[in-house]
Amino acid sequence: MNQTTNSILMIRPVAFRMNEQTAVNNYYQKVLDGLSKETVNAKAQQEFDALVQKLRMVGINVIVIDDTLSPDTPDSIFPNNWISFHENGDVVLFPMFAENRREERREDILDILEDNGFVINEIMDYTSAEEDGFYLEGTGSLILDRENGKAYCALSPRADEELFIEFCEDFEYSPVIFEAYQTVDGERKLIYHTNVMMCVGETFAVICADCIDDKKERKMVLDSLRGDEKEVILITEAQVNNFTGNMLELKGADDRRYLVMSNSAHQSLTKKQIAQLEEHVTILSSSLDTIEACGGGSARCMMAEIFLPREE
Repeated sequence: MNQTTNSILMIRPVAFRMNEQTAVNNYYQKVLDGLSKETVNAKAQQEFDALVQKLRMVGINVIVIDDTLSPDTPDSIFPNNWISFHENGDVVLFPMFAENRREERREDILDILEDNGFVINEIMDYTSAEEDGFYLEGTGSLILDRENGKAYCALSPRADEELFIEFCEDFEYSPVIFEAYQTVDGERKLIYHTNVMMCVGETFAVICADCIDDKKERKMVLDSLRGDEKEVILITEAQVNNFTGNMLELKGADDRRYLVMSNSAHQSLTKKQIAQLEEHVTILSSSLDTIEACGGGSARCMMAEIFLPREE
């Protein structure tokens, strides 16, 4: 199994704004005072287009699909939460916490991927869990180490343990389960998505171990990463607040490896951390200030990796 891919799906926003339905447990979202919805969306589109251009310039295959005005999907820019693509041709549809995010699931996107030469064999649909109030938000909730057959998951209202284990059984991943916290107004609260506090690359992992309050769980997660001979690069909780954990390794032209992140994430890295990362990858960063503030997500959330096989 490959850990990194050259192809990603990205959804260009048409009505991006702060989603009131996700703000209840995504503590990274902020209201940008004095900006109209139109201005917020226009800024998000500029940030989106600039990132796509940078990715394409280094040879990453970006399939951009425009969002639609109806239904109202303010978070459609984050497709990695509702869909994932696998090397055996499986597509997974995930159950979403916010009702207005469920509308992001679009069948026509699968048709477009097939038109682009990707093969889809089977659709694994876990979305019926929504009816019972259980959620698992794609590669936001799951960090897949595809190469080593492991899946990491920080449990939260958006990452149900039983659903996670069911996914792992269906796709033959060994589950690594823990709880990750952040300090909100002096209180420790569960982090809503695993991918804001850790990223697993081919030969390295970036993680905020300080978010894992339980010492046994922290040791288990770090031992698991190091046991797979990954260099573990530790980040702080302050860096997590700058979306430093929300990064993704991709392959560009000539299989060169890039680590994609936002400017705020890049700027919050120390010289030592940058040197550690550059042993493994080339850093590619782009300004995502509006998307991060209103959406409470960053570069990783915007990219759904495509591992599907290609037509012969």
